[in-house]
Amino acid sequence: MSVAAIVVAAGQGVRFGGPKQFALLASETVATRSVRLARSVAGKVVLVVPEHYDGDGEGADLVVAGGTSRAASVREGLAHCHDVDIVVVHDAARPLASEQLFHAVVDAIERGADGAIPGLRITDTIKRVSDAQPPEVRETIPRDDLVTVQTPQAFRRELLERAHASASDSTDDAQLVEALQGRVVIVDGEATNVKITEPSDLEFVVRSLEKSSR
Repeated sequence: MSVAAIVVAAGQGVRFGGPKQFALLASETVATRSVRLARSVAGKVVLVVPEHYDGDGEGADLVVAGGTSRAASVREGLAHCHDVDIVVVHDAARPLASEQLFHAVVDAIERGADGAIPGLRITDTIKRVSDAQPPEVRETIPRDDLVTVQTPQAFRRELLERAHASASDSTDDAQLVEALQGRVVIVDGEATNVKITEPSDLEFVVRSLEKSSR
């Protein structure tokens, strides 16, 4: 089955203090590393960037400007993936995802799933709280059937296109596929597959790469 990847790098990095996806990791940017990882399963990689991006493409086959939300940015990339069977969507800000994880989500689609997403079991106790200051506990939520999810996420292209056709806004593509009753399965996520949000996250990524290169 043919595969394309959409690497989403259109965020403004408000909490980070700038476009974190173009921060340097030794000799390459965060986005360049994510594009390279996506290429381990994809014959075509589409990079979705901010409107005024002036970079060199970060190694992608095609660079397109994103939209006003993450979902809109994915749709901009998806418009250039009509000729494939499977689409992998990955956040550029997760540069430590392994090639094995990319293969795991694609393999799950090839085995019959409509969508495949990495998930990690929750080990901490989860509580729902009020919006008061300080917040008050409203309930403790059973965690046995809860996971936190990551990217890369893989989908049957035709179903992902239908899921986005309504122009719904969501931070998670799997949620849109689920709304169409698509069968989305969980593959084992990776604890090291952090999303760079704060400067300390970038420091963690840098340290991890330095350690792995020794």
